[in-house]
Amino acid sequence: MTVRTLFIGMDGATFTVLDELTSAASGAPVMPFLGRLFAEGCRAKLRSTPNPLTPPAWVSLMTGRGPGHHGVFDFIRAEERGNDVFFTLYDARDCRVETIWSIASRQGRRVAALNFPFTAPPPKDLNGFMVPGFVPWRHLRRNSTPPDLYDRLKAIPDFNPQELAWDFEQEKQALDDLSDEARENWVRYHLPRERQWFRIADHLLREESPELMAVMFDGVDKLQHQAWLYLDPSLQPAEPSDYHRRMRQLCLDYFRQLDGFIEHLVTAAGPGVQVFLASDHGFTATTEVLRINAYLGQKGWLHWREVPDTEEGRRREDSMFAYLDWDRTIAYCRTPSSNGINIRVARNPGEAGVQPHEYEATRARLIKDLEALVDPQTGQRIITEIHRREDVFPGAAMADAPDLLLVLRDYGFVSIKNRLPVVEPRPEPAGTHHPDGVFIAWGPGIVKGKTIGRRRIMDVGATLLHSLGLPVPADFEGQVPAAMFDAEHKALHPVIVGEATVRKGDGAQAEGMSADEKDKILAQLQMLGYME
Repeated sequence: MTVRTLFIGMDGATFTVLDELTSAASGAPVMPFLGRLFAEGCRAKLRSTPNPLTPPAWVSLMTGRGPGHHGVFDFIRAEERGNDVFFTLYDARDCRVETIWSIASRQGRRVAALNFPFTAPPPKDLNGFMVPGFVPWRHLRRNSTPPDLYDRLKAIPDFNPQELAWDFEQEKQALDDLSDEARENWVRYHLPRERQWFRIADHLLREESPELMAVMFDGVDKLQHQAWLYLDPSLQPAEPSDYHRRMRQLCLDYFRQLDGFIEHLVTAAGPGVQVFLASDHGFTATTEVLRINAYLGQKGWLHWREVPDTEEGRRREDSMFAYLDWDRTIAYCRTPSSNGINIRVARNPGEAGVQPHEYEATRARLIKDLEALVDPQTGQRIITEIHRREDVFPGAAMADAPDLLLVLRDYGFVSIKNRLPVVEPRPEPAGTHHPDGVFIAWGPGIVKGKTIGRRRIMDVGATLLHSLGLPVPADFEGQVPAAMFDAEHKALHPVIVGEATVRKGDGAQAEGMSADEKDKILAQLQMLGYME
């Protein structure tokens, strides 16, 4: 068995940064091998999910279907019960549709999937290997497959599971003290962590030769959240400080190392392999804070609970979720990462919320209030796009989506804090998600040196199945980009539409996380700006 398709995910990668790092305009390029793939392969901007966020985007890539079908919209899943709201973390069991890992497995293809979020617990019948991302290191053994994989990985020189998974204590320190030193250590921390994932990928590639080898490097996203000032070409000062130069060099070291990993994996996979690289979203700068719940409070859509002037009261008010009076709240934002507004609908007598027959009129009034939020200096709308959920999240899972999805003028995430002013400039630009990520293809059958039109993130899953010689399921929203392949390949390998996907039972029994471990994950999300 030989590797047929190699997929490398780069969380948050954007051509804004990669084009500069692959260029020789100012000397030797930082990422010369990726530059070679650009020159000898095909590339396209990749449009993310309507809310360009890690969970819905990666799950859409892995399923070929949008959030309205797969049902993962955020890091946090919320459920309204009567006059209260309960929150929990999403996991793989919340995905309602089949992933490409399962689709390929049941058709006899052997796969390896490393560090992809929301793959724990793994499928019961996976034909191959899986080590999930987004889990504490203590849960890697139970959630890796096959069952003996974790012990086999310990034979890899310098294998360190604590370094492999999220080091929550390290990241909590960055949250507590974002000093210059802490930020510098944050960047340094991701160099050895990414090396661990590379070693596992290299080991499985050489020892097992799965037909689909897939690994995701998520340090790109994490660096850019904390160090965008040192990477965005448009933000580089004419006379940088010593600290700025040091931080930029650290970031370049990370990307230089990543380029070496990509080169090594592509070379090890062999000359007959089709190589694909993609990100879940891109990146840009956010320059202001919008406190959306504070604005909704001013407009009477929500009400805050009375908080006593005590340490516990201040802690409640500063928690990651809005501390609201649910009896008097009609519309609110649940999490910063959702960029969405939920309207409370009274399903039973006596419940808080609008009556079902008042929903459409209520939503229309809410949209008008959101449109009225403008910059007093320019008259420009702060919220440039307001999408109804049926327009952007159609599908069987649509009821779990926010009623309205917001796009801010700087693509930033909202704040849900009860603080004023409603809109406030940031002290310095910060990294945030942009809807355009990257999609790159290289190898036999791929057109050379071509840039094609923007594709959708669901297209990546369809393309990987096609590269494996498999049909694309009839219920996929993603499509194979014909312009990415040369004429000979298309003649020999036409795209085949196959049967619809099969949603099998839930994955293997997951090892439950403790409340402390869940809190650490939430703290990590908070540090990255997804929670507050």
